Amino acid sequence: MNQFDPITQVPGVMGGKACIRGMRVTVDNVVGQIGAGRSIEELLQDYPYLEREDILQAHRCAVWLADEREAVLPNT
Repeated sequence: MNQFDPITQVPGVMGGKACIRGMRVTVDNVVGQIGAGRSIEELLQDYPYLEREDILQAHRCAVWLADEREAVLPNT
């Protein structure tokens, strides 16, 4: 996930979920809150250690992950 600089995935941190800058703030948590109607400003108040770009990158990462496709290989 090099294209999403602040997004990290470490097996021992938050069960290997995509996190923002290695912190225990997951991409799905941030995107889920936005989906529930919270604003970026509200998230920045709740998580003062995050930056606006962190939240935008989390959203970009979620869109990229949602677009992933699995190839089904035939049994040989």
